[in-house]
Amino acid sequence: MSDRKPLILVTNDDGITASGIRTLVELMQQLGTVVVVAPNSPQSGMGHAITISSPLRLYPSEIFDDVIAYECSGTPADCVKLAKHHVLKDKAPDLVVSGINHGSNTSISVLYSGTMSAAIEAALEGIPAIGFSLNDFTRQADFSHTHDHILTIARQVLERGMPKGTALNVNFPARAAEPIQGIRICRQANAKWQEVFDERRDPHGRRYFWLAGEFVNFDTQAEDTDEYAIAQNYTSIVPCQYDLTAYDLLDELKDWKM
Repeated sequence: MSDRKPLILVTNDDGITASGIRTLVELMQQLGTVVVVAPNSPQSGMGHAITISSPLRLYPSEIFDDVIAYECSGTPADCVKLAKHHVLKDKAPDLVVSGINHGSNTSISVLYSGTMSAAIEAALEGIPAIGFSLNDFTRQADFSHTHDHILTIARQVLERGMPKGTALNVNFPARAAEPIQGIRICRQANAKWQEVFDERRDPHGRRYFWLAGEFVNFDTQAEDTDEYAIAQNYTSIVPCQYDLTAYDLLDELKDWKM
């Protein structure tokens, strides 16, 4: 790292008032100059959605002391786009960090996660990025046991950089009686949500639905997954990329009679 302070963009999907982003802002101030652009309301489960059918609103916020901050009416991906092209005037930050999310983003959840989509949006721009999530969905979640690992991982990314088009998906176990056991480099677990739509009726007799379901892990015997690491009280790191090409299928498709 040079003598120049790194420029670090902080965002999230739980909204600018969430305690997770406040923790992340305070930690990143130890590493560089922080700018915040975050949603003005919760955007969980938005994935990589962007706003195209309505105008985006961006307002300065004084929620963080001595930190330039803006709240945005859009999604986490919108926040990163607006930060780079408007707030920072096309000056790329040295690092984008997203979170700390209230709730884990292991396994298939990475596809639905607004937290990770902000990190992936940065990766699209060639900016090193990390999404941080805690396996605790409560608004009053305790993040104190994650501090050392967040600083360690962020410092490593600032010093070493990241391959273009990649981001790190970091998940922490919930606060427990025992300290976190360490950090594990993992793959994404093979798991999914077995979904159920609970059909109900409103007072006017009209149908509506609540999404529910059960999380099923098909990798219960594997010890190299993010799900296993979290269950064993480890921090998991999964390297991610936005290229979804199924390379193993490319040659086979060329033999199909199209």
